[in-house]
Amino acid sequence: MSTGQPIIVLVKPQLGENIGKAARAMLNFGLTDMRIVDPRDGWPNPSAGPTAAGADNVLEEAQVFATTAEAVADCSHVYATTVRKRGMTKEVLTPAAAAEDMAAASGKCAILFGPERSGLELVDVELARKIITVPINPEFGSLNLAQAVILVAYELSKLDGAETVQPTIETKKREPAKQIELDQFYEHLERALDEAGYFYPPDRAPATKVTLRNMITKPAWTNEEVQTWRGVISALEKPFVKK
Repeated sequence: MSTGQPIIVLVKPQLGENIGKAARAMLNFGLTDMRIVDPRDGWPNPSAGPTAAGADNVLEEAQVFATTAEAVADCSHVYATTVRKRGMTKEVLTPAAAAEDMAAASGKCAILFGPERSGLELVDVELARKIITVPINPEFGSLNLAQAVILVAYELSKLDGAETVQPTIETKKREPAKQIELDQFYEHLERALDEAGYFYPPDRAPATKVTLRNMITKPAWTNEEVQTWRGVISALEKPFVKK
């Protein structure tokens, strides 16, 4: 089982009422860890309390971040909820399959929910290791924020009694890399490739960077592997000296 309960991350929510409804949905199924990214109307928002219907502790303890990357920096598993195809080679899970995946994971898990109107932006989905989607009506794929949260929270609650396996000293060496480690790895790689003139022609650079980011955010990277590859990049950055 992952370390602690999954974290619900609301990315750029627009209405305080919807944040309150999401908090209510969370607490209905025992989730209390909410993180809010760049809320449109600021935080705290007086409109959130009434619709939370008693889930005030979730709102009071909610953490606010300027960017999605900062909100999930300490997480080893990031899931993006979206119903839209984005041309990404990421594993797609139903809420039930995602709940099982989190139950078997080690390290913190975060689930991203996008703003009410447009959903998650590409830059946010890029941070995720896997995508959660629901097989809803293709002609009307519209869920409000609280509905999306409650679908996932319900599936998580069904596995709440799953047995927790404590990691040994050996398995700790192979713990999944945290999001901030992957971000730093990607930034290091992009910087080195840019200096080497890899991103050519320039008009292809954005697509190439998206592909690289998707490769790095795929599951299974361990912190040890990330550090090893960063060492490799550092070695390649140094001028070659023949002994």
